[in-house]
Order: sequence, then C-alpha cells, then structure tokens
Amino acid sequence: MKSLLDKVAIITGASSGIGRATAKLFAVEGARVVVTARRQHELDTLVEEITLAGGNAKALAGDVTSESHAKALVEFAVKEYGGLDIAFNNAGILGASSAISDLSLEVWNETISTNLTSAFLGAKYQLPALGSGGSLIFTSSFVGYTVGMPQMADYSASKAGVIGLTKALASEYGSTGIRVNALVPGGVDTPMSDAFGTSPEVTEFVKHMHALKRIATPEEIARSALYLASDASSFTTGTAMLVDGGVSISKT
Repeated sequence: MKSLLDKVAIITGASSGIGRATAKLFAVEGARVVVTARRQHELDTLVEEITLAGGNAKALAGDVTSESHAKALVEFAVKEYGGLDIAFNNAGILGASSAISDLSLEVWNETISTNLTSAFLGAKYQLPALGSGGSLIFTSSFVGYTVGMPQMADYSASKAGVIGLTKALASEYGSTGIRVNALVPGGVDTPMSDAFGTSPEVTEFVKHMHALKRIATPEEIARSALYLASDASSFTTGTAMLVDGGVSISKT
C-alpha cells in the first residue's frame, strides 16, 4: 500500500537536492505533487521524470520569498488537485559564510528571507488549506541548533528560527489535527553543500564530524520527510527531528 496515495503535496526548493529527491519519492508513494523553485527548466525536467515513472506532478516556478507566490502556489494545488494534504517547505540558501563583521545587512536579509520568511509565508497560506491529518514540514539544519559553526551567523539564525516557528505552529494548530514538524539534517550531498567546499580536506572534515563518518544522500533525507508526511507519524508534532548521522553527538 502506497503511504501517500491520493494525497496532495507542495514541495519548495524542488529543483535539486533534498526537494527533488522528496518530490520523486512522494510521487512513487502515490502523492500528487506540486513542485516549485525559481528554475523553470529544472522543474520541467523533474515533472517529466515523475510522469515517465508513472507519477503525477505539476510545476509552478516562482520565488518563495514572494507572498504572492506563496498564495498562488496553494491556489494552484487546490485548483489542479482539489486540495492540500502535505506541505514541505524546503527551499533554502547557505548564506554568506563570512565573519559577522564582514556580513552586510543585504546578505543577512537575503538569507533570513529565503530560509525563514519563506517558511512563514508558506505556512500562512498552506495551513488554512490543510485539513485534519495534514502535515506541514520545514527543513532546518543542525547548524544553529545542535552545532555552532563559525562564519555562519545568518544561516544559523535563519535555521534556528525555523525550529521556533515549527514549535509555535504545532502548538497553535494541534487542536485542528494538523501536525507541524522540522527536519534537521546533517551534512547532505547536494549542490548547496558544495558551496561549503569541495576540496578533499573539507570533504573529509565534514564527513568526520558525523558519527557515521559520512554525509547523507538526498534520498535518505527524503525518506525521513516521507515519515513526517505520512500517517506513520500521526502522533508526531512540534519536533525538530534529527536526521544528522550523529553529528550532534559525535566528538571524534
């Protein structure tokens, strides 16, 4: 039995990485998927791949920091598929990776807007469309939650803010039967993580931060998103769910 059969899911940041892997997995599990990101070509390719594999997906390109796009995305899902059951607010950027004394207000605002404000805007329009049993999911990070990383103030603050938002909304909407959770991945092999560094030295350093001595594939994080989206997590809400390969507890 497919765990998301006939469910309707929105996934942001779906053009690559975790979002792309999650869209494909949700479709395999029976969901009708609405994907968004800024890059139309990558979204079209994803929709084509899902369709050829027997799934059902549609794309609406746009900027997740735009309130009009957040509203339009929900309206699109309702119009095309008749409702909304799952929303995975996954879009994000790494930020400046610089000392705070060199961090411009412009870059700070861009990181906060992309990683945190977009989550607020998504939730603002997704929650009224979600019914009892609906699942709202955010992507946070171990950075800023269980681990402090130098020269990542903007990213850390934005991702810690996502967890605060998760807890507030879980409490606010619990009585309606809607669950709200955050995924907290460790290092993941994505284009965004490549921006942190791709040299052998950096790669080995990041791997050895984790208890498992490796980083995750996007598909591994997608499987955790599937758990939060499905009825398997029916009594799970308000969590910052670690999917971090042990980076939060590793000291070796």
